[in-house]
Amino acid sequence: MNRRYPFILTIETMRMAEGSETMYPILTHVPSRGPGGRRATFDRCVPRMLAVTGLSLMLTVLWFPSLTTASDDHPRTTQASQAEDLQLPLYTPPKQLTPRARVGGSLRGTEGKEPEIVALVPDHVGLTVKQTPTLNWFLSKPTTYPLFFTLNDTQKLLPIYEGPLPAPTQAGVQSIDLKALDLALEPNIQYRWFVSAKRNPDSPSQDIVAGGMIERCEFSECLMITTVNTTCDQNSVRTNAMASMWYEAIACVSSLIEQEPKDPSLRRLRAALLRQVGLNGVAEWDLKSIHTDEQ
Repeated sequence: MNRRYPFILTIETMRMAEGSETMYPILTHVPSRGPGGRRATFDRCVPRMLAVTGLSLMLTVLWFPSLTTASDDHPRTTQASQAEDLQLPLYTPPKQLTPRARVGGSLRGTEGKEPEIVALVPDHVGLTVKQTPTLNWFLSKPTTYPLFFTLNDTQKLLPIYEGPLPAPTQAGVQSIDLKALDLALEPNIQYRWFVSAKRNPDSPSQDIVAGGMIERCEFSECLMITTVNTTCDQNSVRTNAMASMWYEAIACVSSLIEQEPKDPSLRRLRAALLRQVGLNGVAEWDLKSIHTDEQ
């Protein structure tokens, strides 16, 4: 039976072979001999070890530059991401919440046969300082179903208003201007509003419905507890979102997108607001629109 004996290999330095640009290791220790003067398995193992050593050195040279590049790029990416996050709005809900205020919930998808309607509202009473605010809603695809808008005072039985809406020609975020409908909100009164698509005029239970709640805060009263920005730009979107003025924030950013539909920063601004109130499906639609516009 062949017996193998241990040997020691030490690499102390490198030298250049004559006529070659390849570096070779210098061996400074050799294996011991076994009983009877028989040489250990050094002759067969050294070539393998040299091959492994050379391969290791080559991989090291090739690998570390890529690590250096990755480490250089990572801080830049992180800094850019952090800078963008600092500019996104932070919505602060009102202190007195009325839960379960949203009707219709979230967007399930845009590929189905039926259109989906989503009210761009939080799941509590949203605030505004305007007598005639703009209400925003989302339609997943154009539809031939008749569309209706309804506004209810929660203290009254009959609707304040119920009337048809013009059919949008394309999917996306839509708006309802209460001023154009000659409707004004009274302060400190909660209202419910709905957008509905009537699939069967004889069966209201088949309607596709979405809606939310809104309350007007008297401007002078609001100024006593928070800061309200009555202008419309990216700064005012952030200010009003932090001041709990949901309808000012979402209406303004939607208006800015309507003016500059290919501005990705505005899409990200609105998507950030929508995600904070659980409307992730519409937020994703907004972000996908950025890539569609870039193509």
